[in-house]
Amino acid sequence: MALSKDRGITMNDGNKIPILGFGTYPPDACEEATKIAIEFGFRLIDSAYLYQSEEHVGRAVRAKISDGTVKREDIFYTGKLWSTFHRPELVRKCLEESLKKLQFDYMDLFLIHSPCSMKPGPDLFPMGEDKKPIFDNVDLRQTWEAMEACKDAGLVRSIGVSNFTRKQLEMILNKPGLKHKPVINQVECHPYRNQSKLLAFCKSNNILVEGYSVLGSQRDPKWSNPDAPPLLEDPLLVAIAKKYNKSPALVAIRYQLQRGLVVLVKTYTRKRIEENVQAFSFQLSEEDMKSIDGLHKGMSFLKPEIFAGHPQYNPPDVE
Repeated sequence: MALSKDRGITMNDGNKIPILGFGTYPPDACEEATKIAIEFGFRLIDSAYLYQSEEHVGRAVRAKISDGTVKREDIFYTGKLWSTFHRPELVRKCLEESLKKLQFDYMDLFLIHSPCSMKPGPDLFPMGEDKKPIFDNVDLRQTWEAMEACKDAGLVRSIGVSNFTRKQLEMILNKPGLKHKPVINQVECHPYRNQSKLLAFCKSNNILVEGYSVLGSQRDPKWSNPDAPPLLEDPLLVAIAKKYNKSPALVAIRYQLQRGLVVLVKTYTRKRIEENVQAFSFQLSEEDMKSIDGLHKGMSFLKPEIFAGHPQYNPPDVE
């Protein structure tokens, strides 16, 4: 079973994005996994400057172009502006560095990865002698103007944001002289943190929400909250999965698709990549959707430490 070409949604700029995408972090083994994902019909490929996987992803996409599986225009590639490049004069530099690693002429979607700015320089996470992160003070409205310039230059087709709250989105939307609205806000979203208020706000402004960590966490000790319970072992998800003869993972994916989200999945095993596509093979009842809504507890699967203390930092319970 493969994803069909028409499973996409039109964004507010007229461009179309596939509703199920493939995430490419961590970089280890992501090249082969990306090839497999493309073979099973995934066309939305999500990466970022931060992930350090862009060279691997670029090779994988070019390999599938070379063997005739896809054309470049079939692939919807998402990249992200890292926090050390928020100063407007650095935005295009970050984008061009990513395009060079990918060996692409353009990106389909370019996101501000986080609203939290960090000190420019070669370090992804600049730290002071006190072992605390060194933040930067940047007006994100100026960052957004530089993002708009990248779109106008043809280096990227669509632009959006990631990990933004309603307040931060409003700052962009209310900016005098706004040329291009964000098309999407990519955020952590799963039954334990369902982002219902943010989702409603984005829908009212014709901004899509794209969910990551929809299956909980991959338990990466570098990023994961060690105190978070395993989502896919939740008794309600397990019971609903049994009812539909599907896995809890498929129930968690289907839940988000029915809420109107673009969904990112991250798995590097062929079996699970193939299984994830089956999210289109069934539909959850309204009753089951409401039951899953009830699991919300404002809980994050991610460690907050790196940005905690930044004036733009968003705790899990803030939408």
